Formats: sequence, C-alpha cells, structure tokens
Amino acid sequence: MPETTPSQTVGPYLSIGLPWPDGPDVVPAGEPAAIRIHGRVLDGAGDPVPDAMIETWQADADGRFDHPDDPRGAVASGFRGFGRCPTDPGGNYEIRTVMPGSLPGPAGSTQAPHIDVSVLARGLLHRVVTRIYFEDNDNSEDPVLASVPEARRGTLIATRTDEGYRFDVRLQGEGETVFFDV
Repeated sequence: MPETTPSQTVGPYLSIGLPWPDGPDVVPAGEPAAIRIHGRVLDGAGDPVPDAMIETWQADADGRFDHPDDPRGAVASGFRGFGRCPTDPGGNYEIRTVMPGSLPGPAGSTQAPHIDVSVLARGLLHRVVTRIYFEDNDNSEDPVLASVPEARRGTLIATRTDEGYRFDVRLQGEGETVFFDV
C-alpha cells in the first residue's frame, strides 16, 4: 500500500498573479469623496499575516452597482466597486474608495452602507468572507448585522481615525472577526 503524503495548505503564492498596480484604488487619488480603509490582518496569536490578500466589493455612493445583476438595473457610472490589496510584512493593508450607499435588503428591508470583504491567506483553503460597517452610520436596522450576536457585532464595525476608517481582521482566537458562510 502506498504511503500518503501530508496535506499542505495553499500559498503563500497570492503575490504572484493576484495584485495589480491600482488594485487598492477603487477610486482615483483625486476623488473628492474618497475615504481610506486601513487595518491589519492578524492570526490567532495576534501576529500579523504578511502574505494575506484583502478583496472588497461594494456599491457606489448611491447604493448602486455597475453590474447587470443589480436588481434595479445596471448603471453606467464606471464605478468599479472592486478592490484588491495584499498585506505588507506588518500585515497592513489599505483601500481607497467611497462611502457606499444603503442597499435594498430582503423582504423590503434596507441594508446599512457596508463593504463586502474576502480574505485569502496562508493556511486557508478557502477565502473567508466578512463585511465592513461604519461606526458613524446608523446600522441598527441592517438585517445581516442584526443576525450577528450583539457581543460579536463590533468585529464588523470600522472605527473612524484621522486617516480614514480602521478595520482589523482577526482570523481566529479572541476577538475573531465574524465570517459568513457564503
């Protein structure tokens, strides 16, 4: 009987083909409404993950997607809505974008402005998915955020800083970010 080999995780090969020069810039540098989202990706021990990839997907400031699957119809705004940023040796990332607008939710509800986030990293066989909400928005009626236990909701809230909004991702352990099964 042949011997089996130990299983291995993916990567860290994300930097070979996934990043592109303006990947972190969902909007150009001169955009007057631009906001900066920055933070760190941390492992279960609280150490930085230097080879992770953050991907973001969001609506524009009016809560619309320039995509044919937008239930209200695609808009031709040219707003890409997608960002991609590798982490640096300290686990840091940053995305330049605009504050998204509110979105229609299930059964006529409204979703608070948010950004969908995928995290890819060594040790993960599949991406993990979370959301960024903003502390200075009214998030109280958001059906997705309301489905998260109150004690854990803070892991989905970006805090305002002098440099924009800070959103750290903790992959496991104490203070682990809430991830969604999608």
